[in-house]
Amino acid sequence: MVDFAGLKALFINTTLKSTAQGPSHTERLMRNSMAIMERNGVTVDYLRAADHRIAFGIMPDMRDHGADHDDWPDIFWPKVRDAHILVLGTPLWLGEESSVCRVVIERLYAHAGQRNHAGQYIYYGKVGGCLITGNEDGIKHASMTCLYALQHIGYTVPPQADSGWIGEAGPGDSYGDNGAGLDNDFTRRNTTFMTWNLMHLAKMLDDAGGIPAHGNSAVGWNNGERFDHPEVPK
Repeated sequence: MVDFAGLKALFINTTLKSTAQGPSHTERLMRNSMAIMERNGVTVDYLRAADHRIAFGIMPDMRDHGADHDDWPDIFWPKVRDAHILVLGTPLWLGEESSVCRVVIERLYAHAGQRNHAGQYIYYGKVGGCLITGNEDGIKHASMTCLYALQHIGYTVPPQADSGWIGEAGPGDSYGDNGAGLDNDFTRRNTTFMTWNLMHLAKMLDDAGGIPAHGNSAVGWNNGERFDHPEVPK
């Protein structure tokens, strides 16, 4: 068995409901992935974004840009920064991820220009995945959007890094209501595979000291290195 001790994972639930407003179906699915990680030595942290006052914007601290309040800096430092694994959970609304999910993605993007110890962009060496719930089509569409955003800002996305569950079209039980979805083998399998793929890749990257910095160092590029690009002026 692989020893995953030392790895940290952060699960961010972007349901529209705060904890005070009731249980989250998305959280129930996320807890399955969290349980697998915890059973294998990963330190898991969870937060529901709607419980926090996260300002709109694409700067690391929106209080420096006119916001009266912004909880994001305390979420990023150190929760996001120190996590080897980030999993976004979102419900579907009109076939798309939640508006809260978009806010979280935008705030992750706010740090995309920062650097890690190797001079790479700050999310290099971290892995990302997503979990989707809802009563309408759109799991793959929302996963595509979330995973694209994560890889674009520097996260590494392993194979099958998404899972989800949807009920029948139209009104009906959401995930976990009256047992809905809990016996769905497709969802159970994909959630399990996603979780293990995240752990395996995070472990591989951590053991290797991250992604090699040659050819992708923002600091090196800014210092004039061009890493064999053929159209560099002589």
